[in-house]
Amino acid sequence: MIEKTLVLLKPDAVERNLIGHILVEYERNGLRILEMKLMKASSTLAEQHYIEHKGKPFFDRLVAYLTRSPLVALVLEGENAISRVRALNGTTDPADSQDNTIRALYGKSMSENTVHASDSTESSKRERAIWFG
Repeated sequence: MIEKTLVLLKPDAVERNLIGHILVEYERNGLRILEMKLMKASSTLAEQHYIEHKGKPFFDRLVAYLTRSPLVALVLEGENAISRVRALNGTTDPADSQDNTIRALYGKSMSENTVHASDSTESSKRERAIWFG
C-alpha cells in the first residue's frame, strides 16, 4: 500500500550537516520526497507535535530541543512508507539500533537521535497537518 509519512531531520542532524546523507538513505530505499522545508520550529508548533507527551517530565526538554535551531520537515511517499521509514531510522536509542540504520550511523544519544518519523497512519495524518497545513 502506498503511504505518506512525516519525517523530521531534527536540529542535531541539521547542525552537523547531515541533511544530504540522511535524504540519500530514504531515496536509495525507494521513498519519494513529496514536500520538504528547512525551518525553525516555534514553541507552539513543537508543543502541538509532542502533545501526547504534555505533562510528562521530559516534555519541556523535547520542545526546547526541537526549537533550538533549524530542522528539515519532509513528507515521504512509498510502498509501506510508515514502517519502512521507521525501520530505516532504527530504534529511538542509537546505541540499540541495528547497524546501518540512520540513528546507528548518525544519532548521538537517545535525546539527540537525528530523526523523527510518524508511527502510524493516524499520527502521519495529524503530524503532516501540523507541519504542512
